[in-house]
Amino acid sequence: MAKKIDWMLKGTWLTTCNCVVGCPCQFNELPSHGHCRAAVGCEIDEGFFGNVRLDGIRFAGMFAWPGPIHKGGGEAQPVVDESATPEQRTAILRIIKGEETEPGATIFNVFDAMIVKRHEPLFLPIDFDADVEERVGHVRVPGVLDVTTEPIRNPVTGKTHQVRIDIPHGFEYTLAEVGKATTKTGKGAKVSLTWTAAHAHFVDLHWTRHGVVR
Repeated sequence: MAKKIDWMLKGTWLTTCNCVVGCPCQFNELPSHGHCRAAVGCEIDEGFFGNVRLDGIRFAGMFAWPGPIHKGGGEAQPVVDESATPEQRTAILRIIKGEETEPGATIFNVFDAMIVKRHEPLFLPIDFDADVEERVGHVRVPGVLDVTTEPIRNPVTGKTHQVRIDIPHGFEYTLAEVGKATTKTGKGAKVSLTWTAAHAHFVDLHWTRHGVVR
């Protein structure tokens, strides 16, 4: 068997899904509405794939499953920022497909095993911003994806309410800050997503082909 290509990503990661805030899937429970829809966005601060540097690259993805993720039958559409070189695009797409990754080590490796329809990737400008501590941010791809996030707020005082999820052996993160997101896809998206004030979480990401660096 050929030796896997070494890779590493550090950056800011934002995920939102159609579940209620907190997302039962994070606790190995079934999704809130019986099916799963999700959008993700990332800005890489530092990274590489073999000899290809990935610093500053942004990417996003849209996903949908007819039931719980582990039942399979899903579809996915990745987006890589148009500023990426051909080599960087290839590297990001291979990571998103779970390639060059130990089995089950990352969220993308797990997702790929549960996907049957892979739409062609898009190479478009991605407007990404996320403050993990403040639980605010956005992922915007013109005509394709619009995610806007906000903190959870106390229904009486209106003050921000901080909640964290700690998964010591998770394949996506160890610690995530929880917020809310409003998400909508446009005509350019092959995966249709729409929800208001649903689950979101924010992560200081650090991945390698072996999984989350703790």
